[in-house]
Amino acid sequence: MPDRELEPVIRVAILGSTGSIGRSALEVVSRHPGRFEIVALAANRRVERLAEQVERFRPDTAVVCDASVPLPESTGRTEWSSGRGALLDVVSRSDVDVVLNALVGAAGLEPTVATLEAGHRLALANKESLVAGGPIVLASARRGGGEIVPIDSEHSAILQCLEGHGADAVHRLVLTASGGPFRGRSAPELDQVVASEALRHPTWDMGAKITIDSATLANKALEVIEAHFLYGLGYDAIEAVVHPQSIIHSFVEFVDGSVLAQLGFPTMELPILYALNYPVRVSDESLRTYDPVRASPLTFEDIDHEAFPMFALGVEAGRRSGCAPAVYNAANEVAVQAFLEGRIRFPEIPEVVGTAMDRIGVSELTEMDDVTAADAAARVVAAEAAAALGDANIGTTS
Repeated sequence: MPDRELEPVIRVAILGSTGSIGRSALEVVSRHPGRFEIVALAANRRVERLAEQVERFRPDTAVVCDASVPLPESTGRTEWSSGRGALLDVVSRSDVDVVLNALVGAAGLEPTVATLEAGHRLALANKESLVAGGPIVLASARRGGGEIVPIDSEHSAILQCLEGHGADAVHRLVLTASGGPFRGRSAPELDQVVASEALRHPTWDMGAKITIDSATLANKALEVIEAHFLYGLGYDAIEAVVHPQSIIHSFVEFVDGSVLAQLGFPTMELPILYALNYPVRVSDESLRTYDPVRASPLTFEDIDHEAFPMFALGVEAGRRSGCAPAVYNAANEVAVQAFLEGRIRFPEIPEVVGTAMDRIGVSELTEMDDVTAADAAARVVAAEAAAALGDANIGTTS
């Protein structure tokens, strides 16, 4: 066994440190003193929470992504800065070993690309990076020599099952979905559900946007698109099933018929620990031991496509390729926000997204500007569609 004192400290920058993934990552780091050093923390605009993290972990740099937010004075060893440029400076630093990107939404794409072009390991929790700009992300990794280690529990599971195997050995991937808070409800039963219900996830503690994505199963569609880029498989070889217990995080079926799965209790701390130390496994006694008897039974169901059309819409966007996934992603962000604000109903989320996909169509994706243009166009169309639906809803209730 290697001498722990001789192993280099892993220097980590966390983007989105005040969100659920970022906070979990800091808890993992705190349990392994001497193994990790936090060199930079970044958050969108939660300055007070970020300041508390800075006080505890003493990074060199703290970045507030939203340049309009006032910064506290730099004190001690930590220098505060703000804006897009400051964020990109952080991920390009030569003294960073791992960048954990837990930013929410398409805003995570640019730092993902910059991290990989700088040759760093990217511990990726921002699934929108690969969804909106998959070809650009892969090209940046080839140019800069960076590597992607996914943090999504499903993709971490697949990575672990694929250890020592290439895409040519794989017959299919099967992602698992909890089914969210509305599992088992029919399409008519979802007509009047409200945001507070959708935010009550049965097994995972996540931010509002990703929790709504789990409720619509858009989250699973995004993961299918991610898997296509991460593992080089066609969409016909990537499936999803509902697994309410969230114990099996994904299956890999190989060409000889063998099936491997990764199991564990639902906690993001396990895939975070694996990504930060990849490919080395590190003991962590705080993580719950799997008990097959108490965890039984493990059950599986087909996805109800009538009740949850966002899944099929997302996979279709992936199949269309080009900028279609970016359009799906951006329109979904607009629709989710409209639902959270009570301006549209739950079943109208796929209506908004479908409208954007139909009106914008498919365009080529070769550079970042293509993603930016598709994202902006989708947001405009989605906002108009959401506004029209909101007006119609007011008319029917007045």
